[in-house]
Amino acid sequence: MDKNSRYEVNAGKEINTRAILDMLDQMYGTSKEGFSFGADWQLLVAIMLSAQSTDKQVDEVLPGLWKRFPDLQSVVDADLSEIEEQIKSVGLYKNKAANIKKCCTKLLTEYGGKVPADLEQVVKLPGVGRKTGTLFLADFYGTPGVTVDTHVFRISHRIGWAEGSTPAKVEQELMRVLPKEHWNRINFQLIYHGRAVCTARKARCEECRIREWCGKRL
Repeated sequence: MDKNSRYEVNAGKEINTRAILDMLDQMYGTSKEGFSFGADWQLLVAIMLSAQSTDKQVDEVLPGLWKRFPDLQSVVDADLSEIEEQIKSVGLYKNKAANIKKCCTKLLTEYGGKVPADLEQVVKLPGVGRKTGTLFLADFYGTPGVTVDTHVFRISHRIGWAEGSTPAKVEQELMRVLPKEHWNRINFQLIYHGRAVCTARKARCEECRIREWCGKRL
């Protein structure tokens, strides 16, 4: 392949990416309604609860959770069983309850009751991985970041945006491919697309509005 051909392929990929992003914006919007919270730690807890659970499940437990635990101290002072009781309808609630208590304790005793605005510090909190930390920073501070869950991982490979074998590698690839202003919304857009059209069991290409630009069809 000569130099000009490589340039044309790269230019074509860039055009395809913009077309896909424009269509995703049209289909799923550029922002989504977030969880109910009144303080930074509450948003972090809500995102922790959302792992392997639906937003609907989390939304249903939050009002009661915040009423019972209005501040960090109330979480720290509570018996673990009390936290479990409030979130038992959410998946993996026992593990999440334990992590929430540990996380809130560390926030209160080591971070002055404030969730740090730096990813390296946020992921030091119990129960907070890179995905949770990135989502928190994006939603609370507006910090640009790409989060890679199973939907993002799968669809990014199908489209042709990524080839990495791990979420961390795909995250880096997407940060190179996507314009920074799109980083924070690509997660929820591809989650919606992955649930409705590009599912894990089968990519329903005949229904897909981005199919003409998708690498799966090239």
